[in-house]
Amino acid sequence: MISDEHRIPPNKYNPHAWIINNPEIGEGTWIGAFTVIDGIGGLKIGKGCDISCGVHIITHSTVKRCVTERKYNEVEKAEIIIEDYVFIGENATILKGVRIGHHSVIAAGAVIKESTIIPPYSLVAGVPGRIVRNIKDEIQNWTKEGKQE
Repeated sequence: MISDEHRIPPNKYNPHAWIINNPEIGEGTWIGAFTVIDGIGGLKIGKGCDISCGVHIITHSTVKRCVTERKYNEVEKAEIIIEDYVFIGENATILKGVRIGHHSVIAAGAVIKESTIIPPYSLVAGVPGRIVRNIKDEIQNWTKEGKQE
């Protein structure tokens, strides 16, 4: 059933997010409004992830098909894997074939190029996205700060 209000198929995460082709999404993952989550090429999102508003996760590309005047007549597809407890900031774009390691942070506005592999505990920012630093120690400190006695 499609809502008459905005024509986006309903999903259990956010009425203003467009989720295509039933990607695998882990328990406790939060998805913000105005996101496009494309599972056409295969998509696994781990548990406990936060995907901020305006994020685009795109598992396919029509670039070659377009610029060859349809002589290359395939839509290229590649699975994206986002491991557990990954934060993706507002308006970030994740392109096909990417793997993002657990406990990583993708900064707002970052563009993660096709087939990029991001190790666990990475802070990634920029266009194209680059690893800024390992944040494992920071996460451990935040965890200690967050513990209630």
